[in-house]
This record gives sequence, C-alpha cells and structure tokens, in this order.
Amino acid sequence: MTKRLWPAAVLTISLLLAGCAVTPTPFDRTPGGAGGPSDLVGITWLLDELNGQPAVEGTFPSVTFSSEGGIGGSGGCNVYAGNYTVSGSQIDVADNIISTMMACDDPIMTQEFGLFDALKTASSYAVVDTKLTLSDQNGTALATFNAQSQDLAGTSWQVTAYNNGQEAVVGVLEGTTPSIEFGADGHLSGSAGCNRVIGSFTTTDGTIKLGPLATTQMACAEPEGVMDQESRLVAALETAATYHVEGPSLEMRTADDAIAVRFSRA
Repeated sequence: MTKRLWPAAVLTISLLLAGCAVTPTPFDRTPGGAGGPSDLVGITWLLDELNGQPAVEGTFPSVTFSSEGGIGGSGGCNVYAGNYTVSGSQIDVADNIISTMMACDDPIMTQEFGLFDALKTASSYAVVDTKLTLSDQNGTALATFNAQSQDLAGTSWQVTAYNNGQEAVVGVLEGTTPSIEFGADGHLSGSAGCNRVIGSFTTTDGTIKLGPLATTQMACAEPEGVMDQESRLVAALETAATYHVEGPSLEMRTADDAIAVRFSRA
C-alpha cells in the first residue's frame, strides 16, 4: 500500500538520476570512465537475493552505476540516488543515499532499507556472467543482482502512457487496454485500443525501429475519444528511436529523447 509522496523529493531524485543516467544495452560492458569499471557500468542490475533471501515477489529493486560515479535505481518502493567509488574489486558507496519518501507495505520497506544498508556496507563486488554480487569486508555476500535483459522478443506489454503529439505524455483512456506483443521473428502485433495493429520491429544496442505499422479498419464509438487515442498512439510508436526495459516497465523515446510510449509488462 502506497501512502504518500513528496513532490519536491521526487523532483530532487529525478534530477540526480538524470545526472547519472546511462543507456543500458543487453548485457553491454560500456567503457567505465573515471568513476566505474566496464563490467559494472551501463547495466541495470535487478535484485535477486538480499542477505540470502529472495527479493519480495512482485518488486523490482534495482541499481545502476554510472561512469561518472553516480548510483541510482529503485528500492522497490522509492527511487534513490547516491555516489560510489571503485578501486579494483573494491567498492565504496557513500552513506548519503537519498530517496523519495513514499511508504509501502512493511515487507517492501524492510527490503528497501536492507538494500540501502547493503549498498553502503559493501566493500567488494564481483561480476560473473550476468550476475553481480556485493560482499562485505569479510567476503560475505550481502546482495546479488541479475543484469536486466533488454531483449524484447517473446515479450508482451500493455501501454500505460503515450506522447499525444502535442508535447504531452498522457495516460490511456479508462476502458481501453492497448498492448503490443513482440515476436521472436521480428514482427509485432497487438491492440491499438480499438483496432488490431501489426508490423515489424528491429532493435540494436538500445535503439529500436517500429514499423511500418498497419491497423484494421474498425470504428469504435466508446469510450469517447478512443479513435483519436488510437491514431496518436500509433504515431507515437512510429517515432520510437530508443528503448529501455527496467523490471516491469518498458519506455521508448524519440530521437530527441522525448518520451514516446510507456508500457507495463503484460
């Protein structure tokens, strides 16, 4: 249960996360720069186990390390940001992690506080294949993470918001469930809200190309505005140039880095 949210805190965290933003690719090992090694940076790491216990079901705590020494992600309830340094396999996350101030159910909050403690306590890290382990000074594993796959093939998504072409990102109309399914053969299909939509897609290192897209030709009267939503949504999909999957969410952006479409995992 979510209880509260402080807008000023959200803005602060959003600005901080924007400052350490990265563009992950499927298990990509991007150059580490001054602040991070190549096996750690540029990847969204999803929590697998915390102090030997699996992540709370239905939550997607994460951590991302930027090459400039920034750290950020989701605690499972709140988004957070901070700073880190590395030397060889040694890691030090600064104690001054800040986060938004939402309140969720006790198991989720306990996990979140535990994750923050694990990050601040960690003194070493190891990356093996697609798994990250943070350990304390005695070598005891504090938290393990799996690299977030960016592969869309075989996944299904429900649209939650889209760019309406008027410099606004709007939610979908109540009573409509536009969705997209990405096939393993490079084709996509789904619902645009009234009509079926089909087309092709290609992805390469975080970039995406959708279309050309085609729809069936039905006309729906309800809910009011559904046909306008459909045409604007299809147009927004065709503007997508980059994408990023994080936990249960998929976000597509235009070549100008404006939000095109947001999805939740179906």
